[in-house]
Amino acid sequence: MRTASRATSRPAAGDRPAFGARLTAPLLLGSLLNPLNTTMISTGLVAIGHDFGVGAADTAWLVSVLYLASAVAQPVLGKLADGIGPRRVFLGGLVVVVASGLVGALAPGFGWLLVSRLLLGVGTSAAYPAAMAVLRDESRRLGTPTPRTVLGRLSFAALGSAAVGPTLGGLLVATAGWRGIFAVNVPVALLAYGATLRWIPKDAPRGERTGDGAAGGLDPLGTLLFTGALTCLVVFLLDLRHPLWWLLAPVVLLGAFLTWWQLRHPRPFIDLRMLGSNHALARTYLRHGLSYLVVYCVMYGFTQWLEEARGYGSLHTGLVMLPMSLAALACSLLGARTKGIRAPLTVAAVLLAVGSALLLVTTGATPLAVLLLAGACFGIPQGLMGTGNQAAVQQFAPADAIGSAAGLQRTAQYIGAITASGLIGLAYGRQADDGGLHLMAVVGGVLALVLVVLTVTDRALRPAPQHHPAPEQHPAPERHHS
Repeated sequence: MRTASRATSRPAAGDRPAFGARLTAPLLLGSLLNPLNTTMISTGLVAIGHDFGVGAADTAWLVSVLYLASAVAQPVLGKLADGIGPRRVFLGGLVVVVASGLVGALAPGFGWLLVSRLLLGVGTSAAYPAAMAVLRDESRRLGTPTPRTVLGRLSFAALGSAAVGPTLGGLLVATAGWRGIFAVNVPVALLAYGATLRWIPKDAPRGERTGDGAAGGLDPLGTLLFTGALTCLVVFLLDLRHPLWWLLAPVVLLGAFLTWWQLRHPRPFIDLRMLGSNHALARTYLRHGLSYLVVYCVMYGFTQWLEEARGYGSLHTGLVMLPMSLAALACSLLGARTKGIRAPLTVAAVLLAVGSALLLVTTGATPLAVLLLAGACFGIPQGLMGTGNQAAVQQFAPADAIGSAAGLQRTAQYIGAITASGLIGLAYGRQADDGGLHLMAVVGGVLALVLVVLTVTDRALRPAPQHHPAPEQHPAPERHHS
């Protein structure tokens, strides 16, 4: 009878292989949408700006609004996945992605593109936390932990899709126009939706779920305070040429109120107590945010410079960024196979400094080979940092809070990307030029050196010493003969 009752919500254990391809395929397909869309638009910003008559400071909002929505939506949707079921949240997110793709592809004005990116940030944010919850439920069904190879595929899907985004975006802009960057989400989301309906087991009844997303488990006030503070900060960062200093007042006030509330709430939106006592994890978030600030300055700033200052088209720009994409893909696989954490992160920080130095001497007459080398210097760290910091989160986060800890890692990454958008607006204004590129290179070089120091001096990243017993403590041969 247990088999019959279980079949009402999901197939029996013998009906499908454990963690099989059918279970993981829709999860991988849905999980690549968010990182893909964060980078794919980089080679379409110039074309969008020309069509609607806006400059780099305005098109930077297309980047930041997705990160703002994702930074808030990821932890919220993760809690909902625990409470009402990951399959429901996964499917709901895909519906929002389809809507966002249609709005962007048919947008009559720049404001509609902002709406599309906002919807896209919310919709794509459902995939990763829901996928982790699906794998957790599968682990419970089988009574075995999720294989690291399966988790590795999710990580590779995120890193790989983000890495190939600029090249794919350039191809779409060159063949279908910048609207193709938005429209491509529709068939991918529909394919993932159909695969989810067919292959992902149905959720258990809502009354049987007891996750944080159940009644009383969410923190609406904390979410609202965080959204308000982050929104004010984003508006301030995106116009650093003419900063609205008064916006810092609500950032401080909302941040102080948020801190007070999070320390009082039994299930806070951000677990500040955990971060305050877990310095190693807090340093991991700091490294991750700073690393991606540098990477996204190049991802968006360098591509705009290639088009506007160097004069390349979207397709050529995507091809120039190809070594960066390939290096990131290869090193994401390499980083997943390394046992240590500090060495890959140190190499990544050093290469960020080298790449920044190359950009500092780059001009419109710089040979193409140097541009390709600079891109590779930023691609290798992208792969190593993603896997290295993910391993650090898994090592330092409490076992019963790994989901929220992973969500905060993504939030740190988004904040780094938002700051990068503000720096690009400050450096370029309405037109990318050599001076703006050099300003970003200086900032990137300084931050890379800070990352080297943070990584090398972090004792928590050092491998645990192995205690080998002294030879006299192993007199086994003599004991055998006595």
